Amino acid sequence: MSRRRRALALIGLAAVAAIAAMAMVKGYSSSVAGSYGELRPVIVLTDAVPAGRRISPALAARGLTARRVPARFVPAGAIGVPERAVGLETVVPMPAGSYLTANSLRPPKKRKPTVPVPGRGRHPVEIAVSGAGALDGAPGPVDVLVTTEPGPGGRGRTSVAASAVPLISVSPGGASESGPGLTQVTLGLTRQQAIRLIGAESYARRITLLPGGGGRR
Repeated sequence: MSRRRRALALIGLAAVAAIAAMAMVKGYSSSVAGSYGELRPVIVLTDAVPAGRRISPALAARGLTARRVPARFVPAGAIGVPERAVGLETVVPMPAGSYLTANSLRPPKKRKPTVPVPGRGRHPVEIAVSGAGALDGAPGPVDVLVTTEPGPGGRGRTSVAASAVPLISVSPGGASESGPGLTQVTLGLTRQQAIRLIGAESYARRITLLPGGGGRR
């Protein structure tokens, strides 16, 4: 037999073997489907998820995977597509490998917002400040900077008027009746700080908040 005929014969045998393998797989799949039901999509967790965890789009992409299992083994209420779980939160802790089902999820609970308190020896005081848009209304300690009007040298002086004071709230929409470009905020101030800053509102060129205040109080 020539080399060419031998190659053609090997190719033919390989093709026959492939067809036979496909027929066996198809037959096995049909046998499984006949015994346990058609294959159905289910969502399985690839990462453990604690109770109360919200299924975000990022978590769904990273921690969920789709599989197909015989209908006989699909749990009641099984979720077949990750999109159905996005926005919900887990009811109980779920280990990796768990099926994601409708009764294992619930709409997220409405959490009461934490209202900051001024702190001992402090009082809530409203002042108008510049550049508070960067704060995004987030509560936390801030430093209060006061910039005076320019003196003879043409420059104003900036100093820290109050350090690490609690930011209690920012007015909705950032509006202030004190003037354009100003934002009304509520700070937890000591009596001395309040007197200093209320006075600064009348003479200072600008009052600014610096997030993450960590200086002396």
